[in-house]
This record gives sequence, structure tokens and C-alpha cells, in this order.
Amino acid sequence: MAKEKTIYTCNECGGTSPRWLGKCPHCNAWNTLIESVAESSAPAKNRFASLAKTAEVTTLADIEATDVQRTPTGHDELDRVLGGGIVEGGVVLIGGDPGIGKSTLLLQALDSLQRLGQKTLYVTGEESGAQVALRSRRLGLDGSQVSVLAEIQLEKILATLAHTQPAIAVIDSIQTVYSEQLTSAPGSVAQVRECAAHLTRAAKASGTAIVLVGHVTKEGALAGPRVLEHMVDTVLYFEGDTHSSYRLIRAIKNRFGAVNEIGVFAMTERGLKGVSNPSAIFLSQHAEPVPGSCVLVTLEGTRPMLVEIQALVDSGGPSPRRLSVGLDRDRLAMLLAVLHRHAGVACMDQDVFVNAVGGVRISEPAADLAVMLAITSSLRGKALPKGFIAFGEVGLAGEVRPAPRGQERLKEAAKLGFSVAVVPKANAPKRNDKAFEGLTIHAVERIEEAMELARSLA
Repeated sequence: MAKEKTIYTCNECGGTSPRWLGKCPHCNAWNTLIESVAESSAPAKNRFASLAKTAEVTTLADIEATDVQRTPTGHDELDRVLGGGIVEGGVVLIGGDPGIGKSTLLLQALDSLQRLGQKTLYVTGEESGAQVALRSRRLGLDGSQVSVLAEIQLEKILATLAHTQPAIAVIDSIQTVYSEQLTSAPGSVAQVRECAAHLTRAAKASGTAIVLVGHVTKEGALAGPRVLEHMVDTVLYFEGDTHSSYRLIRAIKNRFGAVNEIGVFAMTERGLKGVSNPSAIFLSQHAEPVPGSCVLVTLEGTRPMLVEIQALVDSGGPSPRRLSVGLDRDRLAMLLAVLHRHAGVACMDQDVFVNAVGGVRISEPAADLAVMLAITSSLRGKALPKGFIAFGEVGLAGEVRPAPRGQERLKEAAKLGFSVAVVPKANAPKRNDKAFEGLTIHAVERIEEAMELARSLA
């Protein structure tokens, strides 16, 4: 019998080499080539022929467009991130660190959908059926009628989906599933790509919504080829510290809703519970205002949230440190330069530490003004007044630029009882509105004005 030909496949990019090399010739990554058996070159039938549908060329105007029907999952925070609920035939990929709560949340969601009359299927490749049942008892899901299949072979999973025809199926996880058509091990680039493609086509053909659970690498990105994220309709990331009781779900891609939406959950003994007012998590409870603290109204998707920005300025050595947690470190260095040049506040010989409370990550530039006010407050040792909020982007010329959807940010601050706001001039309300009642709004055009205003209020 002839020896099977082997090739070496890169874990990072999926490129192949006829022999082992220390560095991948395609993406230049080191120590990523893994031996696998080459597929036979003999002609074989097209694996996707049965799922492919022929279609005629049609103009856009002639195609009937209807709104997609959504099925609420019974968890408001999850529905918010998904864009309103599960879509028929939609494929969702959810990733996160081990033990963060992916399987727990999906089991809770399946139980809620099953109790609403939806047919559900939970395919587990990492646990036995008994382990899933034990977890459901621990979560208080007594008498749950969710169907469970402990299987990792793709062909058997597809046959079960075709036979039972559930409304929603969870595959936990895609890295454990393998197809007999390939010789590589489960979790390899080829297996993940092939299995995800088959499951996606099956979802589109049958109308079953499929949720794929994905492993993440040590850097936090989804493991496997990047094409996996292109194939699916929605990509969700589970974030949060396993030592904290709060978890965030962020939408990175969504063909049926807004991206960058965020859902906030609290981990309890009975599983994950949605947090309806997440601003309370990200605000510290100070009896009296403290120096170096400024509240920011940030926007996560369509939701305005209040986050406390804390700064600590301390005397440094010959090479002062610049450290930020939850904010971009390079942007902090830029803001310190603007603060020195245009507002006359020098921190060249000071250590500067900035933190966004609650473990939230802020990527929008609207945090600039709050960061600069917090740094100035810590440097002077004087607290900003009680009930003070600020937001706005600061340019290199010292101008304060407007933040998107400023009116919604101000309404959220007024609703939560804040009394003083420093905002860009373009975000100031044009007319009196009852929604801003009790909130004194100061509009500024330049960073010097904002600093002068903060000194007069402190």
C-alpha cells in the first residue's frame, strides 16, 4: 500500500508547504506548521452541490425585500446585542475566554426559547449529556425540555438537524467538530473552515438559526481562520474579568442590526442575569467628590452609559510613566501634550495613571475632555463639583469637537440626576427641553475655556 502523502499546514493563515519549515513562507509566523495528510487528488463529487441553489440574475428593484422576523431570546441584554432577537436562518458566532459564561448563557437562552414553544437543540462536543444536565440543575432550569446531542462528527450533526428541524441550534464548540471528508484533526484550520461552511449552508437552506461557540487565542481573538468571521452573520465577543461578577457582550459584526452594541450581565448563582442600568456598575460610590475623578457619558452602540474616569498624577523620576487602563495609551500621551501646549498644565516630570472604572474599554475620542479634566483635577488636588459630567473630543490645536448624539448623552445624565455638564458648543441644546431639567450645561469651544470653567466650579 502506497504511503499517504503528507503536507504541512500553517495554524495562522492556512498556507501549506511540502516540507516542515521553522517559518511559514506565506505569513512569516514562526513554529506554526503542523503535519497533516494531503487530500486525495482523485476526482470527487462536489461536497457543496446538494446545498447550492441556482438563481437567475435579477435587478435590485425586482427583488422583494421583507423585514427579517426576529424571535426574542427572553434575555433583553442578549436581544439588544443581536439587534432584537434570533433571525431565522441566521448564524451567530460567539467567542470568549474559558469559563466566562458562554455555555451558561446559551443554555439559559435555549431554555427560555423552548418554554416559549420553540424547538431547540444543544450540540455539545466538550461535555457529556450528564454534565450539561448537571449544569442546568445548578442554574435552576428544572424540567427543561431542551434537546441535547453529545456529538462531534459533522455528518451526524447535520443529519440530526435535518431530522429534528429545530428553530435554533447551538454548536458548542466549532473547534471540537470534525468532518470525515478531511483527515486533519478537530480544531485545525481546514476542519474549522469546512465545518463552519457546512453548518452555515445548512442554516440558510433549512431556516434553522445556528449559534457557534468559538474558542479564543491567548491574545483574545477568535481561534481559527479569519474567514470564519466573514462566513457568519453575527460575531459576538464575551468580555470581562473572571474575577468580577460582571460580563459584557459586544457585537463586532451584525448583518441584521447595529454593530458595537453592548449587553451587560451579572454572574449569579442562578446563571447570568441582564443588568438594565449598567451606568451604576461603572460609577464609584464616593460620599464626597474626590480629586482626579470625572464622569464621562460614553456611547456603546445605541446605548449611552456613564463611566467614571479616574486619574492619578504623582511625582515621577527622570523618565515619568504614562499608564492607562481601558483607554488608548498613545492617545493619553497626545492629550498630555495638548494640555501642556494649550492649557499651560505641565506634567512632564509627573507619573500619570488613567483608569476607566469597572473594566470597561473606551475607544471613542469623546472621552478626551473627561480624561483631561480628571488629570487636571488630580494635579491640582481639587475635586470637580458633585454631579459633574463631561464629554467631547479634543484636537491637537486645542479645539473641543462635538461628540456624536450629544443630546442623548445629556438626557441620560439628566435622568440619573447629574447637575453640571461641560460639553462641546455644537452639542449644546438649541432650545429648552424638559429632558434637561436640573442640568446646567456649559458649552466650550477650546480646552482653555474648559480648564478655566473647571477651576471656577471647583
